Amino acid sequence: QVQLVESGGGLVQAGGSLRLSCAADKRTFSSYAMAWLRQAPGKEREFVAAISRSSRSADSTVYADSVKGRFTISRDDAKNTLNLQMNSLKPEDTALYYCARGRTRFIVSTIEDLDYWGQGTQVTVSS
Repeated sequence: QVQLVESGGGLVQAGGSLRLSCAADKRTFSSYAMAWLRQAPGKEREFVAAISRSSRSADSTVYADSVKGRFTISRDDAKNTLNLQMNSLKPEDTALYYCARGRTRFIVSTIEDLDYWGQGTQVTVSS
């Protein structure tokens, strides 16, 4: 059974930083693209960042315009962990953050491209 377990959420003041992690087993993680999404109360789930699993070169990354330049997605293959470094946080970043696995190794662009999800970790940014 595929398990994705997020951690690292919490309460932070605007301008602060948090680092989210998503732990997976090697089989789940090593050959697939991964992504971070978030959902704020009353809003639809939205992509935050995604990373591919390249077979020959460096992994590709993409970011939502709202987080570009502030968030960084990365993979730690030694620990089978997906990370999201979040800097310069804003109150509008407040949401439940999920990690999810892509169906293939190619970078994901729609929710339909994802097949497994974690339970989420709450990020709250105070003004």
